[in-house]
Amino acid sequence: MTLSEFNQIIEKNAIIVCYFSHDECNVCKVLKPQVRELVAGFEEIEFLYVNTVESPEVSGQLMVFAVPTIIIYFDGREARRYSRHLSLQDFRLFLQKMSG
Repeated sequence: MTLSEFNQIIEKNAIIVCYFSHDECNVCKVLKPQVRELVAGFEEIEFLYVNTVESPEVSGQLMVFAVPTIIIYFDGREARRYSRHLSLQDFRLFLQKMSG
């Protein structure tokens, strides 16, 4: 994914959860389906997976230096960032606030 493609996706979705990771991250492998399932419970929120190895330009521009990193965008702007440690309960509460 190029930076231009990423920006187009961010611009066309009101609320989007971007999950940054790569195939060698075991924590990422465990967390990704849990995050995807949580996001699926909110019709108005989109989920986007970004592989940091395959999309270094995007990761670098957004200063994603650790995985997993989750960035939530609201109306094209970064609203919240979680890096490495994530409380699924806090994440769910934040999504409820964003969607409500």
